[in-house]
Amino acid sequence: MWERSEALVACADASGRFARSLPAAAPPGQGVGGSLAFREGGGGVDEMRFEDRVAVVTGAGRGLGREYALFLAARGARVVVNDVGTGIDGCGESPSPAHAVVEEIRQLGGTAVADVHDVSTTPGARALTRAAVERWGRLDVLVNNAGISILRPLTELSEDECRRVLDTHVGGTLNMARAVWPHMLASRYGRIVNTCSDALFGDNGLSVYAAGKGGVLGLTTSLAAEGAAHGIKVNAVVPIAATRMSLEALQDDEPMTALLTDLFPARLVASVVALLAHESVPCTGELLHAAGRRVGRIFLGATEGVLWKEDPTPESIRDRLCEVRETEGFRTPSSLSASMAFSLEQLGAGGAEPLALDLSSPAPGRAEPDTQG
Repeated sequence: MWERSEALVACADASGRFARSLPAAAPPGQGVGGSLAFREGGGGVDEMRFEDRVAVVTGAGRGLGREYALFLAARGARVVVNDVGTGIDGCGESPSPAHAVVEEIRQLGGTAVADVHDVSTTPGARALTRAAVERWGRLDVLVNNAGISILRPLTELSEDECRRVLDTHVGGTLNMARAVWPHMLASRYGRIVNTCSDALFGDNGLSVYAAGKGGVLGLTTSLAAEGAAHGIKVNAVVPIAATRMSLEALQDDEPMTALLTDLFPARLVASVVALLAHESVPCTGELLHAAGRRVGRIFLGATEGVLWKEDPTPESIRDRLCEVRETEGFRTPSSLSASMAFSLEQLGAGGAEPLALDLSSPAPGRAEPDTQG
């Protein structure tokens, strides 16, 4: 069951652009006057544009990534189209998908270059970042979209398959964030859009895939906090779309395949990504659910819980577990510090303001201060 998010409603009302400024993009080539602009109902003075911005989109050779690259280029961005060209399971490679998307963008009047570095490796992520900066002197937007899909029960996954999934999803996202972060810090500006999944809610065959997306969720919220003082905003999209990966997962389920293809075309997700990648995006550390023509928010929440007068026992917790789990009232802490403050407030040991915590570990080789006197 989805909870309606008042925070998202406020965000939408403040920007006023979920439906008006970022309409669904038309298929490539259906722009106006030979330009790359996709203007189904858009194109007004309030249109979100990306002139002078440089965007890197990973996994942009097919599916969702291709749509993101086309849309950003349509709105004026210079785009680095990154794709190794692997199969859905991460095996094999081909430069063709990345180059094909670049050619498509150029034919429609946009600006783009292809890149085939493997972002699941640290050297690959650094090389991709370096290519963007050397080409255009800046890097403003990173869309972490690269991913693979191996969906089977835990006992049927090999060690290599587990590693491949984690290396691509959480590893690739982390590698790219580490590579672009110094450039964004230096310019005091950056927009990072990560990719999470409904797999966060769990289901059969999703264990390792969901673990990777859980890692991306943690990176999104933590990097948002770390970048807040430096003009860097980090959010994530949670897409539902008809792509190679999703359609293969459905296998021979023809009715569901038809439903997914009809209601969830990949191009609709690009509007959400463009909002999160834009300089005017009002939120950071959030997950927007892009499900066809529906956009919502997915979030972590904390229930009010139960406060015991005495130390709780397993039995007392069991007897009041329904109250503990009650979701009628809940909060959405914006950080670990805010979550800690909430718990302290409930215990009568503090106020509701987030704590000023120093969560930094000592640098390697640095001695701990001598507190003995």
